[in-house]
Formats: sequence, structure tokens, C-alpha cells
Amino acid sequence: MALDRETLDLTLEAIRDFAKDKLPEATILDLDARDEFPVELVRAMCGAELGVQLLFFGEEYGGMGGGSLDVYRVCETLARCDLGVATGVFATFLGSDPIVFGGTPEQKKRWLTRLAEEGLLMAYGATEPEAGSDLGALRTTATRIEEDGRVVGYRISGNKQWISNGGFADLYSVLALAPGGPSWFVVERGAPGLSWGKPEDKHGIRLSNTSEVSLADVRVDADALVGGVEGQGLLQAQMVFGYTRLMVAAFGLGAGWAALDRAIPYSAERIQGGGPLSEKQGYTHKLIVPWAARLEAGRSLIEETAERLDAEEGTLNTEGAVAKYLATEAGNGAADAAIQALGGYGFTREYMVEKIKRDVRITTIYEGTSEIMEMTIARDRWQLHLKTRGDHYHALAREMEALAARRPECGAGTAALALHALAEVLERARAGRLTRNQHVLLRLGRLLALAEGAASFARRAARALDGRLGEKADRRFDPATLATLSRINAREAALEVAADGMRQVVGAAEGVEGDPVSLAAAMNLTAIHRAQAGLVTDMDRAADALYGRATAVAAA
Repeated sequence: MALDRETLDLTLEAIRDFAKDKLPEATILDLDARDEFPVELVRAMCGAELGVQLLFFGEEYGGMGGGSLDVYRVCETLARCDLGVATGVFATFLGSDPIVFGGTPEQKKRWLTRLAEEGLLMAYGATEPEAGSDLGALRTTATRIEEDGRVVGYRISGNKQWISNGGFADLYSVLALAPGGPSWFVVERGAPGLSWGKPEDKHGIRLSNTSEVSLADVRVDADALVGGVEGQGLLQAQMVFGYTRLMVAAFGLGAGWAALDRAIPYSAERIQGGGPLSEKQGYTHKLIVPWAARLEAGRSLIEETAERLDAEEGTLNTEGAVAKYLATEAGNGAADAAIQALGGYGFTREYMVEKIKRDVRITTIYEGTSEIMEMTIARDRWQLHLKTRGDHYHALAREMEALAARRPECGAGTAALALHALAEVLERARAGRLTRNQHVLLRLGRLLALAEGAASFARRAARALDGRLGEKADRRFDPATLATLSRINAREAALEVAADGMRQVVGAAEGVEGDPVSLAAAMNLTAIHRAQAGLVTDMDRAADALYGRATAVAAA
């Protein structure tokens, strides 16, 4: 299921118009200063006035049946408006995911129809004070209530922490340890024994509600057990990681661009040293261009993964992790750069970039921290390296080389160098058993993400040059500019893979695997350095495109 291009465009326009009317910057800054969740506005967004909730549910339940690509575009747009409000909307759909992916037909009909028609808010009750992100370390329990030898209900007891919409939700999806194992239950607001704490005093996303939720012998009927079978909770949660991480990746992307899109016009007007900051390489080539390239690399993984999810290629949990890692780290860094770009103004609360920076920081934490993403990526891709006897990334590099032969301007040749170097680093790590060091494994997770991001960006740039981008893909940049940004990103990825890969191997190895000379030769370090040629020219081109000074021309 998916929207057509016209319906998606109308949906995005409606969200922007709603935000412009109901959430102007002055209102957002005032709500942020008062740490206030605009619950009525969020209910309006998820209700009849805007109806954004319809995107997430199938037509059989009264929804619009949006696909993953549609959801990413909507999440990015919501984050550009305000990430706190976006989190309030996101919490409802995260809360409904156990039902969507694990509920019985009767449960889906019952609850999803209500969400679509009534615009209810939901909360996702998984995280606990002691367990954090470890869903397997549950302390919340669900005890069976039996009558005449059959289960008629459950009593749920425990505490949940960091719950978005926790104090305002109409429905709660709660993960609890039943006799048959971890299981999801749907709990209605007003159930005796259900309560919530005061809102958390948060660093950012202060336009969202986050609170502790407590359950003291909360009774639910047997049909509140999602799926009707105990012990399916963790499986049901894992089924949606690729999808939900993509939504948070889109939040990072939207917030990052919201920050840069304030720094760009500021620097075009701010005069320093006899000219606008926008014409100074020391400004644009540090604070603007590199972050634009990193954000668009994240977008490439988001769009590619969304297309594959819509094609039903699987859950793609690792691909979702790569997309989330790249996009949220880039969004956080871009917002920080935007503060620097505005100087003293950027450091004040009057200007939005300070708030955006506080908000976007959460995207590297919730729905799995960046460190959990690194571990997820590293563990999965490590197994691929072992199963293919070290050829997985060499094979991807050969695909990039073939693409570079056809489209040399798209950055694929440099991405191939990054992938070959990565394969050599992984092989040295295997031979020296270096992944016994958790530090090494996490650093490999980052390098894996960077290399895969470079490859994805090169594919996207080539598709744009060929006129084959998806109908609903983002088209902010023309094909030549995309190719320019891809080359900038590929150079950076290749250099970091080589430099940090060398550091990790030499730093952890105790034998011949740590020989830097042979590793440099195996990684083709000289070729990676040679590939940096043309970087400044490409950054000039990208700056011209970002500031509308000229159309970037792709290098042959």
C-alpha cells in the first residue's frame, strides 16, 4: 500500500500549512520556554482537522494506507515544523505498531479503526528504569487471571520510563513478562491502577510529553494480549525496527536541514571582512557544505531502505539502523554547525537553531542509541563478512566499480575504494580476533555505516543522472548537484575508513595483522589519497548550488 505522488504532495502541503497557521516560530519558542506539550494541537493533527494519523493505517481500517516512503517524507516534514510535536505524533504510531504487526484481525479492526476515526493518542510502554533499551530485561509482569481453567485476563504490574505521550495517551501498548514470555498488552486510559508521573524536565523536545508510567495490578481482559499468544512480544518489537528507525532517521534529517536552512540565508546577508559569509570558503566549506553532503547521504539510505520495505524485501533492521545512524548523527552535527554559523545569535534562544540543536539530540538516543546502532550494524555485517569468506564488501566494491565505469561523475569509484579498504580492515580484524574488543566492534560499526552510505549515495546520484529517481523521491537538488555532493561524501567516507580502520587494527592487534605498511598497501591508501583531488572544486560547486549562485556542474 502506498500513496500516489499527488496525494503525498497534498499531505505534505497540508502539514506545512497547519504548522504555519497553528505553530509559528513565536508560538514554538513560547511553548518551549514554558515546557508545555500542546496536546490539543497534537490531537488536531491526529484527528479530523489534519488527519495525519490516517497515513499509518490501511484502508480497511479507515486509513490511507501510506507506505514507508510516504511515512519518511511525512516524518521529515513534521520534524522541520517541530521535533517535539513530531515526537508526540510518532509516539501514537509507535504505540500502534505491536497491533499493526502482531495483532489478530479482530484486534486490528477494533483498535486501528478507533485510532483512524477518533484520532486517539497512544504511548509505547517498553523502556523500564532498570532495563533501558534492553527489552529482554523486563521487570513488568503480567499475571494470568483464570476462571474454570481458562485465562480470562491479566494483572499487569511494573514501571515504564521515558514514555512519550505517557501523561496524555488514550491507549498504551505495554510490554510485560507473562508466564509464556514477553508479551504486548493494550491498556486503556482510566484503567484502575494505571498512573503517570510528572513530565520529565528535558534538555530538548520540550513540546512533547515524556513521563514515567506505573501499573499497579492493572486488570485487562484476555483479548488485550496482542496476537492472542504469550511470548511473542520481542519478536513483534523486532519486526518493526527497520520501519521505526527509518522514521527517527527522517526526524534527524528534517531537523538537520531545518537548522542549515536557517544558517544559509543568514550567511548570505551577514557581512564580515568586506563581504558576505556565504562567499567565504572558511565558512561554507566547514559549516555548510560537509553537513549538506552528510545529510543527503543519510537521505539516500532512508529512501533506499523505504523503497525496499515497500517492496516487501524483509524487515531490514540493519539497513534501518544504518539509515538512523547516518541521518541522526548528521542532523545533530548540522544543528551544532548552524549554531556556530550564526555566532552569538545562534547561541541565544531567540533564534531557532539553538532549540533545534537541543531537540535533534534526542534522535541519537531514542529508538536505539547511536551506540546500539553501531553494535547492530557491526554484528550483522560481521556475520556477512565471515559467511562470504571476506568477499561481501569486495563484491559491493566491484558493483561500485561497474557503476563508476558507466557514471564516473556519481562518486561510485571513490565509494569502491572505501568498500575495498573496509573489507581489508575487517579481514585483519578477523585474523587477529580483534572484535573481542567491544571498542573495536563499535568503531567498525561506524565505518560500515559510512561505506554503505557512500555506496547508497552513489547509486542515488546515478539514478538521478539517468532520470530514474523514484516518483516520490526528494528532489531538492538537481542531478549534477547530487553527484557533486556524493563525490564529497565518498571522499570523506573513504578517508575515514582508511584512517580509523588503520588506527583500530594497529591499536588492537598484537601480531602481523597490525603491520601498518602492509595494511596501507592492502587498503590502497595511495589511491584513496589521490581520490581527494578535486575536493575543493567540488565544495565550491556545492556551495554555489546551496546558495543559488550557479548550477553545479558534474565533473567528468
